[in-house]
Amino acid sequence: MEQLLAASAIGLDCASQSKKRVLEHAADLLSASDAAQAEHIFARLLARERLGSTGLADGVALPHARLPDLVHSRGSFIRLRQAIDFDSEDGQPVDLVFVLLVPDTAHQDHLRLLAQLAALFRDAAVCRQLRCLSGVQQVQQLFAQVMPDAA
Repeated sequence: MEQLLAASAIGLDCASQSKKRVLEHAADLLSASDAAQAEHIFARLLARERLGSTGLADGVALPHARLPDLVHSRGSFIRLRQAIDFDSEDGQPVDLVFVLLVPDTAHQDHLRLLAQLAALFRDAAVCRQLRCLSGVQQVQQLFAQVMPDAA
């Protein structure tokens, strides 16, 4: 999971108050603060979101995008301090966000990772843990434990 979810791409108790700000924050985390790359990632995430909300249910969203210059899939996990409207399937606000970036050519990998993440976030016990863990390393360890083949 370390390759998919680096510690530097985890944001806990983020104060973002809109879907757009969450996507910007994720893009910044995933770009290692490279402004040009962050803008590119943000634009791709926003374009995907315009096709339809990636808000699932029970307070979870899985924004995702394909990037032509990406070699390996990467993710960012953000836990929001206060849940926000994400146009979710169930109409409930979102406080857990996992952003997935995949290479443009990784069609099967993209679908497999999205399915794994969706299944993971349907597990109420895992979501409860993610809402309670206090440190980045704890979050990273939990993901490594529940998604060992994504590393």
